[in-house]
Amino acid sequence: MDLQLLAALVLGIATIIVIVLRTRLDAFVALLVASLVTGFVAGAPATETLDSITAGFGTTLGSIGIVIGLGVGLGKILEVSGAADALARAFVRAFGKGREPWAMGTTGAVVSIPVFCDSGYVIMNPLARSIARVKRAGYVTLALALGCGMTLTHHLVPPTPGPLGVAGILDAELGALVLAGLAFSVVLLPIVIAYARWMGPKLESEVSDEVREAVYGKAAVAAGAGSGSAGAPADLSESEFADEPEPERDPAAALGTPPPGAKPHRMSPGLATLPLLVPLLLIIANTVASAIDQNRQGAVGSDDYEPSALPKALAFIGSPVVALLIGIVLAVYVLLPRWTTRSQVGGWLSEAAASAGLIILITGAGGALGQVLRDTGVGDELAEAISSWSLPGVLVPFLIASLVRVAQGSGTVAMITAASVTAPLIDGLGISALLAALACCAGSMVFSYFNDSYFWVVTRFTGLDGIAAIRGWSGITTAVWLGSLPLLLVASTFI
Repeated sequence: MDLQLLAALVLGIATIIVIVLRTRLDAFVALLVASLVTGFVAGAPATETLDSITAGFGTTLGSIGIVIGLGVGLGKILEVSGAADALARAFVRAFGKGREPWAMGTTGAVVSIPVFCDSGYVIMNPLARSIARVKRAGYVTLALALGCGMTLTHHLVPPTPGPLGVAGILDAELGALVLAGLAFSVVLLPIVIAYARWMGPKLESEVSDEVREAVYGKAAVAAGAGSGSAGAPADLSESEFADEPEPERDPAAALGTPPPGAKPHRMSPGLATLPLLVPLLLIIANTVASAIDQNRQGAVGSDDYEPSALPKALAFIGSPVVALLIGIVLAVYVLLPRWTTRSQVGGWLSEAAASAGLIILITGAGGALGQVLRDTGVGDELAEAISSWSLPGVLVPFLIASLVRVAQGSGTVAMITAASVTAPLIDGLGISALLAALACCAGSMVFSYFNDSYFWVVTRFTGLDGIAAIRGWSGITTAVWLGSLPLLLVASTFI
């Protein structure tokens, strides 16, 4: 591998680590500085590096910025209306006491088959917060289980765009990849839950005061369980705060006192699901109809694909932006009582927009760094180097995807790059197209960190930073990556 490009990658990552851990600057600045350092060391002209930064920032926010804003707004309405609380209690009852991480992990895995992780996590995170609020403990465990449950199916199961593209490039049978990806996800989900349960309590005291207050209320921060508090309990369930009986409270207290003659506001779990379920079903209908239509036309993964009438219509109403717009309209007009004023709703949505601002900026900066790494050729150089090594056939696409993922952050780009490099090598490697596709998809799950936009979505919503974020999120994604390796080796004896 070109040593200059390797140095660019190493110094770029080191810049982020030093700035985030050793200075008073935040991750947004660190990512932008690292992008400049990477481009400079790689030898790219200064103007091209700036163009890559702005292009990556704009592209990332174009795909996820609006969704984050709408999703946070939807979450705020779910919170103030009491809908999130009603759903949380229903989840706890359905799965039983002690099985809440399974509830979140399973829900995340199902939701993320048709929905991008970023969008799905923003939509479902209020449920994790409400369950933790009801339990008065364990938010990090639930957040990690939810996020990594989504990672599994997002990386392994079509019609998610990444695996769908891999199937097209490698000419793998789509139905077989769906079944194999689902089987891998089912086997790997216990690893997600086990890691979340092991690491979550260790990181509970590292949650930022802002997120802790949003999840547990001001009493949690006042009790000394804030981020980095000396002697803070590892889990609220072990603290005096959690041992106190939960006071009776109105989950919809933010609505205020009903006017004379109005009925008290009550929320059923069935009604509470509507603003979540409708957008998710629209997005599912879009992705499934598109996948079926592409398969029918024999144009899976082709740039020449022209959608038929119904998939074209569903592509509009099932896009995350339109679907979440519909969801937030439903939330305002279905979940809130008729006596809620316009100024109240505007105030809540303004609060949501303020909390989303930093998440959006950091997510965009992560996309900027990823674009610089792609444009300077670091990912391509790694892929070419690893493909020349003498390894068992199934490990070649697996390691190509893994190294490209570490180099540039995007799991989708990593698996597509690995598939593109592997396609002409399949016959020489002695593996099937299906096995190569699984290896590309599984390898792309490794060590989600600073240059992955989803890293910032999960860690900022969870309230983790620095080493705590790496131990929690980077660790759990690496655990499932490691778990997929023996599965691939076993599968290679049958496929």
